[in-house]
Amino acid sequence: MSIGSNSQQEGERMQEFSYRPRGVCATGIHLQIEEGRVLQVRFDNGCNGNLSGLSRLAAGMPVNEVIERLKGIRCGRKPTSCPDQLSKALEAAINAQAETEHDE
Repeated sequence: MSIGSNSQQEGERMQEFSYRPRGVCATGIHLQIEEGRVLQVRFDNGCNGNLSGLSRLAAGMPVNEVIERLKGIRCGRKPTSCPDQLSKALEAAINAQAETEHDE
């Protein structure tokens, strides 16, 4: 797991995060979060149609609701899935944001 950039411009509350998923076809998840809501999700590789649909469904939703709905979903016999990895990416983003706020 890796969280990439956390860019935040002065006066804005939008954060951008990158996450490297494990055990799925997608090779990267890129998030934009603002005030506890998912603004945008973009996946690198994977099943384009399914991941585009997942990204659009998550857009505008509260981060915690997306995590609750997607956490634990499996793909066939795999112990995880792209939706599950998105929930892990959002959890990691929340943790990174909390650490950043704590350090300020």
